[in-house]
Order: sequence, then C-alpha cells, then structure tokens
Amino acid sequence: MPNRKPLRRSQLTLAALGAAATVALVLTATGTANAGKADSGGSADKANSTLKAVPKGHHGPKPTVVLVHGAFAEGSSWNGVVKRLKREGYPVMAPANPLRGVSSDAAYLRDVLAGIKGPVVLAGHSYGGSVISEAAAGNKNVEALVYVAAFLPDKGESASELSAKFPGSTLGSTLNEVPTALPDGSKVTDLYIEQGKFHRQFAADVSRSTAQQMAATQRPVTSAALDEGAEAAAWRTIPSWSMITTQDRNIPLKAQTFMADRAHARTVKINASHAVTVSHPDAVARLINKAAHSTN
Repeated sequence: MPNRKPLRRSQLTLAALGAAATVALVLTATGTANAGKADSGGSADKANSTLKAVPKGHHGPKPTVVLVHGAFAEGSSWNGVVKRLKREGYPVMAPANPLRGVSSDAAYLRDVLAGIKGPVVLAGHSYGGSVISEAAAGNKNVEALVYVAAFLPDKGESASELSAKFPGSTLGSTLNEVPTALPDGSKVTDLYIEQGKFHRQFAADVSRSTAQQMAATQRPVTSAALDEGAEAAAWRTIPSWSMITTQDRNIPLKAQTFMADRAHARTVKINASHAVTVSHPDAVARLINKAAHSTN
C-alpha cells in the first residue's frame, strides 16, 4: 500500500469508511415493520416498491452472492441479508474485509473470488463498494455489482474525496484515531467511531441495544485506506445496482446519487441510516435478488 499521510479529523467528511403476489424473496412481517418510511412519506412497502417483483422461473444455477462489509462494521452486519438469501437458495459468503487499504483489500477479495466456481453477484456496503469495484475488474465470473450505501469510485478517486465532494457527512467529528502498524512495519492510523456517538452517526434506525453491540464489535479502517485512489472501476463494464440511503450521516445523499447516476446503476432509494443492511435486510436482499435474476 502506498505511503500516505493519515487523514486529519477535519479532512474526514466521508463515510466509509457501511403484497398480494409472492415475490422471489418473501418479505417477513418483521422486516416490513422495520423498513421505515419511504422518501414520499409512505411505508416500507413504498420504499421497496421500486424493486419490482422478480418473476419465478429463474433458469440455471444460482450465483454465489459475496457480501463485503465496509468500515466500522464486520461480517455479521450482513446476517439478516444472509438469512433471507439462504432461504431463497443462494450460496452466500460474507468474508472479513481487512480494511487496511483499497489495493490490498481488493487483492484479498480477488483471492476469495478465485475460490468460487460459477457466477458471482458481488455486493459491497460503504467502503466495501470501493473494494468490490477494484476486485471485480476483469473477473468474468462476476455478473453483477450491488452497491449498498456505498462508494462507486472511478479510477484515481478515493472514498474521502468522494465524500467531501458534497456537504452532509458528520463522520469526522465522531472518530477516534489510534496509531498502529501494519505487518510490514509501516505506521498507520486506525479509525473507530466513538461508541457513545455510534448509534446516532452510523445506525440511527436500529435499536439502541443493537447499536451498542455494533459499536463494540466495529472493525477499524485505516485513514490511508480512505485516502487511497482506486486503480479500477468495474462498474464501467459490469451491470450495477445501487441502494441509496436518504438518512445517511456517513456518505452524503448527494454523493451517493452522483456516483449511482454516473455509473448508470439501477437505483433504489430508501429512508434509512448508513446501517441499512441491519435495519432493512429485506430491502437489501430483494435488490441483490433482483440483480441476480436480471443477469441470468
């Protein structure tokens, strides 16, 4: 990973750095209740209504869905999504994202993908979007990319640059900086969200007790990872979907919209916090299911 100066707290404006007819993925009553209101002021069903029901009759083997978490989270943040995808018969993996740097994290993910036979749908949350964009480049098995409250960087862009492109992120003032070292001995700064600020900043639409657990188990990202420019943009060649979270305090709404529009991603907006994989697993799973069906 290239040597970079750690981001200062003042520079960190980003986030990163995550029905009458039966549809292919059944919405549970609990998931619907948790989904909250859509932008128009309606129920979660309205938020999900932009995801058209996927018809039955999917042909061929189902792709393996690989879920990549972002900064200040870990693999269990996908648990609700995993449960729903498994129920629909998808093979699912949610590997641990090292969160050390875009290039090295993408290299690790490429190794994970190399061990999977057959088609893959690759989903990333938050900073995980930067990682999947680089790791999927040139991989013919990756049939779809799904960005969930995530970064879609173009070549040379960093998460911090994209987050600062538009106002709205309040992440910087919530961060705790911890100096540490990488295995090669290079000095870096790990970033955590202060536990007392985690609920409001990252996961305002989940219960306080759940947010407290998430805060305690969050995995740090290096400041250098958030400042590292992307080396590839797989969304330029692979069909992409994007879930935009309108109540996100990490990645500004305008930044998410800009990136999704630029990528010509199939987009759905949902009235949710940055922790949408936890608060709205039904909607996230439906979008992934839609992507899987649309490319098969």
